[in-house]
This record gives sequence, structure tokens and C-alpha cells, in this order.
Amino acid sequence: MQIKVNGRVHDVDVEAEMPLLWVLRDELGFTGVKYGCGIAQCGACTVHVDGAATRSCQVAAGDLAGAEVTTIEGLGTPETLHVVQRAWVEHQVAQCGYCQSGQIMQAAALLSENPAPSDAQIDEAMNGNLCRCGTYSRIRDAVRSAATALQGS
Repeated sequence: MQIKVNGRVHDVDVEAEMPLLWVLRDELGFTGVKYGCGIAQCGACTVHVDGAATRSCQVAAGDLAGAEVTTIEGLGTPETLHVVQRAWVEHQVAQCGYCQSGQIMQAAALLSENPAPSDAQIDEAMNGNLCRCGTYSRIRDAVRSAATALQGS
């Protein structure tokens, strides 16, 4: 089957039921997406499917015909960070860093739908993304900062 990831079409020889998470990590080498719980409760595996934040552990590869998948590797580059990635660095959000790619992907999806979210809207959108280090206030600050940056551009 074919799957489009980060703007490039890839041929993969996998079972249609294989979770997107494992296709991305094991077959295509996109290791920015992380395995956390496997039941869509932690958000570590969050990617965008056609722009929507999606838990890749719960999406079957065979259900992605014609879809565009974006991983953290496709959001920005080290030379040109996405506005959310810049805000994460500016606010020193990451501690252990394991959940951060999922957090960033969730925040980017939120801001693409709502470029000026309230704190309550940020909290609601980010609610399903768990951070063992408890950097939730820095996450909210970074999302607010990214929203401000987007409004200024």
C-alpha cells in the first residue's frame, strides 16, 4: 500500500490493520512519534491526518488511502522551526521530552483551527496529552506565545 507522510508518498508492505504508529516508526523510520500507552489515552503518538490531531496508535494503515500524514519531523526543520516548536524552546517546556512531539502536534492542530484560543480552550484541547514531568503551565504559556506569534505574522 502507499501512505503519504510529510509530503512524500511511501510504499509499505504491511497488513492493513497495522497501526499507523508502527508503520511510521518501524517501517518508515519516523521515530519522533512515540509509543506511550497504545490505547489513545496519553497523546505521545499524536500526528496530523489531513490536519487533524490523531492518535496514531489507533489508526489502521489501511484506513489512510488518500490521506496526508504529518509527523513532528514534517512540522518544521531544525533550521526553520514551526511557530509552536519555537515557542516550546522559548518557554523551555521539555523536561524529559518524551511526550513533547505529541504535545507539539496537538498544539499545532489547535492553533490551525483556533489561532487565538483562551486558556480554557488550550486546556481542553491539550487535556488528552499527558506529561509525566508536569510541565502543563509551560505548555499553556508556549501555546499562548505561539498564538500571539501567529497573529503577528
